[in-house]
Amino acid sequence: MGVAVGVFVVVAMAAATHGIKMSFKEDVDAFGATSFQVRRRGIQLGGCDGSDESCPERRNPPLTAEEAKMLRRLPSVRAVTEIWISQVGVRYKDKSLASVGYDAFSAEWIETDAGDIDPGRNFSQKENENAEQVMIINDSLKSQLFGDSDPIGKQALVDGKAFTVIGVYHTKGGFLKTMDGRGPDKPRAIIPMMTAKRHLSLWTRGIIFMVKPRDGAVQTDVMDDVTAALRSRRALKPGAPNNFALVTQERMMAVFDQLFGAIFMVGLALSAVGLLVGGVGVVAIMMISVTERTREIGVRKALGATRATILWQFLVEAATLTSIGAAIGLVIGTLIAWGVRANTPVPAAVPGEAVVLSLVGAALTGVIFGMLPAVKASRLDPVEALRYE
Repeated sequence: MGVAVGVFVVVAMAAATHGIKMSFKEDVDAFGATSFQVRRRGIQLGGCDGSDESCPERRNPPLTAEEAKMLRRLPSVRAVTEIWISQVGVRYKDKSLASVGYDAFSAEWIETDAGDIDPGRNFSQKENENAEQVMIINDSLKSQLFGDSDPIGKQALVDGKAFTVIGVYHTKGGFLKTMDGRGPDKPRAIIPMMTAKRHLSLWTRGIIFMVKPRDGAVQTDVMDDVTAALRSRRALKPGAPNNFALVTQERMMAVFDQLFGAIFMVGLALSAVGLLVGGVGVVAIMMISVTERTREIGVRKALGATRATILWQFLVEAATLTSIGAAIGLVIGTLIAWGVRANTPVPAAVPGEAVVLSLVGAALTGVIFGMLPAVKASRLDPVEALRYE
């Protein structure tokens, strides 16, 4: 049982990590491998207790709409989307949802986001600049508010204010969108950035930019252009640190690798405990087996079996015992991975190396912990063994 639990933990963790990485890669491919974010502050794990002393980036000024316009004029930049993510209450007739996620975007958002609008349309730059109360809803919000009816042109109350539905957005939810609540199964609305600022009390310090380079542009060159433009606009002196951060998809993946690496190490520790418990169980079972089969061992030795033969027999039995436990753990872990894959956007799958590692580790556990009973069996005196009752 301990071996099965230990192997299950390893397999489940490996399947989840593998699936998350595959989903992240799909997100990167959808957004564009060279796309990157401009943020008020970078992303990191630990090292910040919330104070300005440990988190000097907290003092960085927010990104502004004027800075976004400036970046859009760079020759190497194809699109810049202003992004803010929050929650709001939505009501349509007698149907009310207390907490619906919404994305506040600038009009170019479709350039940096994977998905399509049908039926309906995107909001225009003019609608954004005029802060018009229009919105695009996803399939989940459409289903919950409007059912099978056509929502285009209908008005719903967003935070008590009337918004007209102009489109229905369809997207495939990857890991990143799922993590921040933007998966396709969650009701969500897309609202013009200026509309959110004027009517929904948007917190401007949380705004980020998604920058998509032009086709053929080198990401590092575009990042240099963006950095130079922002430093110039913010009048930063040579040698002064940036008061903004550029975050690539690779950097985000590195942070996730760091996070899940730590989680995986905890999983390995739990797995080791499971294998240890299983190993102790193997010792107990094999010791009982040696005692019960003492006469059998004596007969085999009397017929010419060597110590090595007896030793090998019991080691194989111990390894088989732990391998059966490993197989049970593999089956359970695979079923869990299948369930995650079927019910979430994460394509969890058990990698081949996890299967090999689990089986080899379980077999070695059997050999190591089965050594003591096997040695005891191999050293039994055949005469004394034959007399055993």
